[in-house]
Amino acid sequence: MVHLSSIMNSSSPLVSVILPVYNMEKYVAESIHSVLDQTYNNIEIICINDGSTDNSLELLKTFGNKIIIVECAQNGGIGAARNAGIAVATGDFLALMDADDMWEPAKIETQINQFKRNTHLDISFCYMKCFLSPDLPDEIKAIRHCPPEPMPGQVSATAMIKTSSFWKVGLFDPKWRVGEFIDWMTKAIEHGLTYEMLPDAFLLRRIHATNTGVIERPSRTDYLKIVKAALDRKRSM
Repeated sequence: MVHLSSIMNSSSPLVSVILPVYNMEKYVAESIHSVLDQTYNNIEIICINDGSTDNSLELLKTFGNKIIIVECAQNGGIGAARNAGIAVATGDFLALMDADDMWEPAKIETQINQFKRNTHLDISFCYMKCFLSPDLPDEIKAIRHCPPEPMPGQVSATAMIKTSSFWKVGLFDPKWRVGEFIDWMTKAIEHGLTYEMLPDAFLLRRIHATNTGVIERPSRTDYLKIVKAALDRKRSM
């Protein structure tokens, strides 16, 4: 077992970036490059091809040994894909990423420094800045909401989680097609995990025609089911 003190005394603990990919050939290269361009270097990038039917897998292969590719024959959803990536991760920290978003270069380094300042911290979040994808037609841009100012990002793509803390909660529940991170975070709070929000906007969140919330619209009732499950757990305590 690796003790917390030895991890935080290391000048550069390993960070595993978990990046599920499902039919994201348009955007995933930008996402990966934003990870490769981080000012923090001790990173392994694990890309999970979640049964893509476009050219996502072929594009991932062009990165060679810069990334680790996990192939899933069938689309199992983002929770199952993250679990597949975490199963092969070897890092002291897990950083969750989405295949359509980008990070500012100092994200991981700043979060690692935050963990070094607060060795009891389990989860780090940061602010995010939304932007309309340039490929969106003008008529769609006119109706898609894009907040003009950075906002607190308690979302998966801002999260860095101490791996030992992650396992106190366990894997993502693959039955949720949307809201799987909300479900996991609710359980993390129930387990007493601590979290902080950095004031810097390190996540650039892309708004486009095929965001998960759009293509998984029939599964949006998952949010209500997740809330009900959390309430049921609370009542049974």
